[in-house]
Amino acid sequence: MKYLHQFITKKNMLFMAIFAILGFIVLQIPAAELMGSKVKFTVYDAFAPVAGSFIGSIPGVIAVFLMQLFNFLIHGAQIEDAGTIIRFFPMLFAVLYFSKKRKANLIVPLLAITAFIAHPIGRTVWYFSLFWLVPIAAHFFRDRFLLARALGATFTAHAVGGALWIWVFALPAPVWDSLIPIVIAERLLFALGISGSFILVNNLLGFWEKKRFLYPGFSIDQKYLAPALRGDTQHAATTSSTT
Repeated sequence: MKYLHQFITKKNMLFMAIFAILGFIVLQIPAAELMGSKVKFTVYDAFAPVAGSFIGSIPGVIAVFLMQLFNFLIHGAQIEDAGTIIRFFPMLFAVLYFSKKRKANLIVPLLAITAFIAHPIGRTVWYFSLFWLVPIAAHFFRDRFLLARALGATFTAHAVGGALWIWVFALPAPVWDSLIPIVIAERLLFALGISGSFILVNNLLGFWEKKRFLYPGFSIDQKYLAPALRGDTQHAATTSSTT
C-alpha cells in the first residue's frame, strides 16, 4: 500500500477524474472495427496513451484501465467474444511506452514478434510482424521527435493485440495480408492523433497551472507549449515520467 501511495496522490486522482470524463466521451466515437471481432477501435486509441506522460506510468495505466472498465460496465458488461477481454490490454502497454523511455519498450515488441511467429499461421505471414519493429526503431528517436514516440506507442499496442489475436482467433493468412495497408493507414492516423492529444493536454495543463486552477507538479513539456505559456508554468519541462 505504501508503494501505491507514492503514485496515487490528490494531483493524480484529479487528473484521473478529468481524464475519465474526456476518455468516456471519446470512447463513444467509433473509428474502425477489429477484424474477427465485434470490438471496435475508437478515437480513444489516439487519446489514451498520453496519460502516463503527465502523471507517471503507474497512475496512467490505472487511469486507462479504469476508464475502459467503466465504459465496459456502462455498456452492460457484455462479453461479446474473447476480443472484448483482449481489448483491455494493448492500450496499457501503449501508455507505458509513451510515458517513459525504458528497456521494456524494446522487449515487449520482440516478445510479440516471437509469439506471432510461433503460431502455425503466423509463420506463413511472418512479415506481418515486421510492423512491430517500429517501436524498437522509434525508441531511439522518441526524445527528438514526438511523432516517433507516438508511432512507438501505437505499434506497441498493435504488437500486443496482434500477438494475442492470432492465438485466440487464428485468422487465416489471407486476412493478415489484407490488413497490411489498413494497418499502415490506421496506425499513422493514430500516431498523429496521439501527437495531437499530447500537445492539446500539455497546453491545457499549462494553461490551468498558469491560471492557478491546478497545483504545479504535472509533467508539462515546455517544448510543446504555446509561446504565450512557455516559462509561465511552475513545473520544469520533461517528457519522461519518473515512474
